[in-house]
Amino acid sequence: LSAYFCFLMNALGVTAGAHRLWSHRSYKAKLPLRIFLAAANSMAFQNDIYEWSRDHRVHHKYSDTDADPHNARRGFFFSHIGWLFVRKHRDVIEKGRKLDFSDLLDDPVVRFQRKYYKSSVVLMCFVIPTVVPWYLWGESLWNAYFLASILRYTISLNVSWLVNSAAHMYGNRPYDKSINPRQNTFVTLGAIGEGFHNYHHTFPFDYSASELGLKFNPTTWFIDFMFWLGLVTDRRQAPKEMIQARKERTGDGSA
Repeated sequence: LSAYFCFLMNALGVTAGAHRLWSHRSYKAKLPLRIFLAAANSMAFQNDIYEWSRDHRVHHKYSDTDADPHNARRGFFFSHIGWLFVRKHRDVIEKGRKLDFSDLLDDPVVRFQRKYYKSSVVLMCFVIPTVVPWYLWGESLWNAYFLASILRYTISLNVSWLVNSAAHMYGNRPYDKSINPRQNTFVTLGAIGEGFHNYHHTFPFDYSASELGLKFNPTTWFIDFMFWLGLVTDRRQAPKEMIQARKERTGDGSA
């Protein structure tokens, strides 16, 4: 249970934080929530918020081209993990320089996390998940470290990477059949709502990353709960009329 709680927390640091809040500005979050999401993002250990959001914006702008950091046209392995083992394609660097990321560094939470990223990762990703079970209920340090830290971290990395690989290769395209991103149920389950990928690339500004309401999308549930608490404002959504018109014009007819 402790490992799964850490998994959910670090997943939200990516999905609700680096992705939907900082990369796409699909909603606004007040300072306490931004601090929580930055800490959760350090637990995820997938690069700091600025670097993650920068690469993600480049991915959306130049999706599945040589300027895409994890171009799925180069194969499953490359888009899943191989892109982290090699130098970035020159197009990623050259075209990425043309985009404006100043809004990210305008946020003091992003600047603070970036400045102290290494120490925050050690604390959030490894020390706290290991020490808390040992201190509070007598779990062995061995079990706590290898389950709540290492296994949880390994699984969370791979389900996140599946959004770049599997969700660009397998599934239907009810919103835009001309792009590679797909709707992938398996990825949705693993990445707590990020598998509605054809929708997301068609309407990247939508805070829900889907039109499916209360169907499985824990990240959206979390954002809605934070809205109820008064910590979230200005949730952006695609109007139903816009969605339906897009389905009829460019979708593959599967929904």
